[in-house]
Amino acid sequence: MLVNVYAPSVDIHFSLDVGSDLTLEDFKIMCSPECSINPKDMKIFLNSQHLADDKKTLKAYNIATHDMLLIQQGVPSSSLPNLFPSGPTPAKLPNLDFSSIKVPGTSSQHTAPPPPTRASPQLDLQNPHTLREFLMNNPHDLALLKERNPAFAESIENGDFTKITEQLQKIREANEKDAQEKIRLLNSDPMDLEVQQKIAEEIERKNIEENMNMAIEEAPESFGQVVMLWINLKVNGHYVKAFVDTGAQMTIMSKNCAQRCNIMRLVDKRWAGIAKGVGTQKILGRIHMAQIQIENVFLQCSFSVLENQPMDVLLGLDMLRRHICVIDLRESTLTIGTTKTQTKFLSENELPSHGRLHDPNNPEQSQEASTSNGNEEEEIQKALMESAAEAMKPETSNLNLVHSSGEPPHEQPGPQNNFSPAVFNDKVRQLLDMGFKRSQAETELSRVNGDLQQAISNLLSRAANK
Repeated sequence: MLVNVYAPSVDIHFSLDVGSDLTLEDFKIMCSPECSINPKDMKIFLNSQHLADDKKTLKAYNIATHDMLLIQQGVPSSSLPNLFPSGPTPAKLPNLDFSSIKVPGTSSQHTAPPPPTRASPQLDLQNPHTLREFLMNNPHDLALLKERNPAFAESIENGDFTKITEQLQKIREANEKDAQEKIRLLNSDPMDLEVQQKIAEEIERKNIEENMNMAIEEAPESFGQVVMLWINLKVNGHYVKAFVDTGAQMTIMSKNCAQRCNIMRLVDKRWAGIAKGVGTQKILGRIHMAQIQIENVFLQCSFSVLENQPMDVLLGLDMLRRHICVIDLRESTLTIGTTKTQTKFLSENELPSHGRLHDPNNPEQSQEASTSNGNEEEEIQKALMESAAEAMKPETSNLNLVHSSGEPPHEQPGPQNNFSPAVFNDKVRQLLDMGFKRSQAETELSRVNGDLQQAISNLLSRAANK
């Protein structure tokens, strides 16, 4: 009969054609060359039941054709397997010395044979103390563990053997569960949809694992973290560390930085809005022109001021293109093309605390990121409503005057569109720059008789209510 065998410790599948009257002991001996496991270290399972008696036959264990047997490797045995359990011990050959025999074509000088090499003892990595000592002496393996299981790596570094033992137990349980699942799949109908899906997932997992191993071998530097690009500059005479971001559309500044640099008074709140990227931020307004100093050169730059921006200044693509900046990663410099000025990018120890490499193992940061992504739509709606309320504040006095006269604000008498086409087109352009469609901008400006602030308020309120 044909019996299927799976050894999860070495991840090997094979089949053996055996007789039903074969003892379990002889069956282990037949399996040993296939899986490279000592027969005395084997534990064989059938449907999660341990077959403990080696003297019983396969028939006695009700093993039938195409059954799947699981081989688990137990505690290693110090003795070699006895290949002749019941027969006589073969005679031992005498030690013969062939060193005096000359081989034709070789030197007549006798070369001493190399000393016999002793096999290195096998480490018991299931022991927490041995495992920690092994990983602490192998930084590469420890770095891989940090990538795959940060909590386990932290326990190893801290020497917390209680947590190490718990993690090892979880890993053993997960491995046993995976092995049982593989046996279930191998015994299932291969045409079943669930089995086909599991097989596809297993193939995909192995391909991903192989791809990662190739990357570790060929490009290990890709698993490191890259320091972002920061430079020193001055804003209105105040020292600031600026983040260079070619992926940002506009140059931004935090509210706190604007207050420290004494330029908050220049913020034009008519440019308030929403900045959407990784999460959302409320734009308080725009500083149309401020002086920055890079090395010994003074440049003019505009900033969009954000309310809760952790970085002081972010140099976006608008500023980089305006001054024809060149990023030289070989020399680690930023060149200002309009003035031919070079400034060095900061090293990691010079960065502000919020600009250092993001720690993926920090559960608080991970939780904040997931919360931000999960509630992004709610944040957008909330920010839109706050921005609309802020933008409507300057118009409160005018609205009160209109209402006190007993006439609603949009039913005032007088000619409509009493402004030149140039002024109208300029206001439309401002609305287009804020992200509104041309049809919306033109319709709303005509409806409010060219009042730009009222048009912005109405459009933002309408967007927040959608």
